Amino acid sequence: MKYGMLFFAFCLFAGKAFSQRVGADIIPTAIGPLTIQPVTHASLVLSLRKLVIYADPSGAAKFKGFPAPDMILITDIHGDHFDTSTLSVVMTPNTLLVVPQAVADKLPASYDKNKVVIMKNGDQIKKLGIGITAIPMYNLPESPTAMHTKGRGNGYVLNIGGKNIYLSGDTQGIPEMRSLKSIDVAFVCMNLPYTMDVKEAADAVLAFKPKIVYPYHYRGKGGLSDVNAFKSLVDAGNKGIEVRLRDWYPAN
Repeated sequence: MKYGMLFFAFCLFAGKAFSQRVGADIIPTAIGPLTIQPVTHASLVLSLRKLVIYADPSGAAKFKGFPAPDMILITDIHGDHFDTSTLSVVMTPNTLLVVPQAVADKLPASYDKNKVVIMKNGDQIKKLGIGITAIPMYNLPESPTAMHTKGRGNGYVLNIGGKNIYLSGDTQGIPEMRSLKSIDVAFVCMNLPYTMDVKEAADAVLAFKPKIVYPYHYRGKGGLSDVNAFKSLVDAGNKGIEVRLRDWYPAN
């Protein structure tokens, strides 16, 4: 009941800012309920107790009404993931930034370097009580001219209260994704020509078998990917994987 009242109060505080967003989902963990709030494209907010995490925040107005972040995860250098104008609005002096080296290299000189944690693929750390593992994210076939080269950006696996939350970042169905284990919630991209198509995304998900998967980051040059087709492919391959379709592109 306590957590339910807290979340209700949080929603009231957000007011009109929430009117343009899909509803939040709640995942039980060993240390309390984890709230998952889709925001837009690659952006989402995770909150647990007093801890608030933003992932790839883009578009400052879309975060109006949210509590300030204790931690921000950035996956890559592209503007839909690394938006300095949004960071300048949503960050506080106490916000911890978790970033790959390529992002750190582009941070304004004014940023407090003591609040920037640089992770490379394969690194594992614990910050603010959250386990964080940096996962490769890249295009196939590998090429120095690819939009996403291996080693530049990070996907992340967060261990929060015993639950493993995977954020794919911009990637294809790479071996490192397909070999993931014990993922409770996955956010998986699917937008050509930047990442992968629906079929490849579904095939990768069927390989690593998350308990819950959200298709996100699904706007490409040709418009929005067919997430219903993605759900049909996953359902046909493994009914034990719950596909949650949410509107990551609500009208402004």
